[in-house]
Amino acid sequence: METESKRSKLYYGWYVVGITFLILLVSAGINSIPSVLMLSFEQEFGWDRAAVSGAASIKIFLYGLMGPFSASLMARYGIRKMVVASLLLLAASLSLTPFMTAVWQFDVLWGIAVGLGTGMLANVLGVTVANRWFVKHRGLVVGMLTASAATGQLLFLPLLARITVEWGWRPAVYATIAVIIVLIPLVAVWMRNHPYDVGAAALGTEEVVKPAAFRGHLFLEPLRALASASKSVTFWLLAGTFFFCGFSTNGLIGTHLIPACGDYSIPIVAAASLLALMGVFDLVGTTLSGWLSDRFDSRWLLFWYYGLRGLSLIFLPTALGLGYTQMLIFAVFYGLDWIATVPPTVRIASDTFGKERAGMIFGWVVVAHQIGASVAAYGAGAMRDLLGSYTVPFMLAGFVCLFASLMAVKIQRVRSAVPSVNA
Repeated sequence: METESKRSKLYYGWYVVGITFLILLVSAGINSIPSVLMLSFEQEFGWDRAAVSGAASIKIFLYGLMGPFSASLMARYGIRKMVVASLLLLAASLSLTPFMTAVWQFDVLWGIAVGLGTGMLANVLGVTVANRWFVKHRGLVVGMLTASAATGQLLFLPLLARITVEWGWRPAVYATIAVIIVLIPLVAVWMRNHPYDVGAAALGTEEVVKPAAFRGHLFLEPLRALASASKSVTFWLLAGTFFFCGFSTNGLIGTHLIPACGDYSIPIVAAASLLALMGVFDLVGTTLSGWLSDRFDSRWLLFWYYGLRGLSLIFLPTALGLGYTQMLIFAVFYGLDWIATVPPTVRIASDTFGKERAGMIFGWVVVAHQIGASVAAYGAGAMRDLLGSYTVPFMLAGFVCLFASLMAVKIQRVRSAVPSVNA
């Protein structure tokens, strides 16, 4: 029987990866908006840094909490339906944003609605796609899809910052809505749920396998996966290191770097460009991390990633005080390591718990990541209001990353996790 996969010279899974890359890219762009608009909200509404950070904290927490349940929902209803539903929710919440007048409305629209919508379009989506479509190059695919978050910053942050400065924050929100509207039909027409849908096998295998029907309760199955995983020391070490990962990335730098630069008279567009530069280097670093996780011991990769990130964060207060040139050095060094921790963490989770349950279990690991990010998003804002600077939260994040690097080497090695370098 002639199928889509046979008529095409390129494996259809790569098309799915491309569409998923765009989905995660747009999701990352949406997640970055509060950091660009924080100063605008302070000026227009008189909201303090802690109030705006509160909505970001709720969003980050729900973004993580949705992970294991999104894996369950995608297994039951399919990737395509759930992605379209999430994009529609995001479009609706963004459309209402320009009409808000109170902090509680911002909390509902951005803390709850955007948190739930982007939570479905989180790293679990990339892990699910990689595990379904790829055996060969799985680590590379996870790295590429994880790097899409960095590319989202690359494309969205400078553009949104420029629109905000020249026309105001509302047109920046309208531009984001337009991107979502374009993406929805692309997903609806070309996204596929499983290799079986196009008569193909997962890349690296020969047998075309029909996916097993989802059995179990949509909301109880993730809890059962958590109960099973919680008996493993490896799970707690992965969750602990990922808590510190979230604390030191999207919760702290992703939310507060732009306003921190504002404290040192670095313009918002220049600050957004620094985050975009981090995105460029993270695109390289995270993709390379995926390639490395197919070949080397993921525990030691995590050791180096967390250790180097910790050193860069300890340097950050000094860089801010010295000026834009030193911040460029920080952006390059930190950017290479921004989310390079994801591919080796996914690798360890898949090898330890099996690829069938890896999505849900990694989803719970991401919950820990987002709890850490949520704590940093609100805590750093509150510390800035109390102490007048971000020095303490930046230094604290650096030291906890050094601690995370020591935790990583305590993870029990799974022999099948590390193939030959020549494989």
